[in-house]
Amino acid sequence: MTMPAYYIPHGGGPCFFMEWNPPDAWDRMRAFLDGIDAALPARPSTIVVFSAHWEEHEVVVSGGERPDLIYDYYGFPPHTYQLAYDAPGDPTLARRICTLLTDAGIPSRVDDEAGWDHGVFIPLKVMYPEADIPVVSVSLRAGLDPEQHLAIGRALAPLRDEDVLLVGSGMSYHNLRNFSPPDSQRFDAWLDRAFAATGEERDEALRSWEAAPSARTAHPREEHLIPGFVVAGAADPTRPARKVYTDTPMGGATVSGWAFD
Repeated sequence: MTMPAYYIPHGGGPCFFMEWNPPDAWDRMRAFLDGIDAALPARPSTIVVFSAHWEEHEVVVSGGERPDLIYDYYGFPPHTYQLAYDAPGDPTLARRICTLLTDAGIPSRVDDEAGWDHGVFIPLKVMYPEADIPVVSVSLRAGLDPEQHLAIGRALAPLRDEDVLLVGSGMSYHNLRNFSPPDSQRFDAWLDRAFAATGEERDEALRSWEAAPSARTAHPREEHLIPGFVVAGAADPTRPARKVYTDTPMGGATVSGWAFD
């Protein structure tokens, strides 16, 4: 049995745990995240999250037994800075991740003091509110090179056969200054085609993502897109991704999520 890998939207800051206007703005995204576990073939042994909010020059892996939370959002209600997520870490898996990366020629290290940013704990509070599954967070690499992140996914693909759930946590549209429905629709359609391609066709499309329609409107900076490339790299190259969520939660801009088999 092979666990699917997911590219998910993690919402806006602590959006699922506060009042919003309109009140139902994030309800469909929350329902999608809440339903992921039921769609899996088994309960994950560990969840490995590649967050848009963590970049390092080499790949850094959280190795602590009980990582602290990093409230890296600004201007939200006071109670959102007291949210808790008490899942355990998995130091043994963190070190194995580094071994897999090193064997693939990818520089990496474990940081036993690394915390979990909101790209990790906010969606997981919805997906697994009991916080009873171990979690490991893995950074992106500075420079956000597409091929490097596809390679990270390829190196870690064997974990999918060990009941490990790989999650790329970002947003398929992330332009906070321009919630453009037409641009988001154009880029979403392209991204769906790219993820649904197989083999080298998929990899080449993702390497060349800046040439996609409305690419730089959708992602003035691509840190929220690149987690999707990691899980695409971990996918079976012969199988197309499945779009498993789409909605317009932010000013009519289309945001989607995909599962990779």
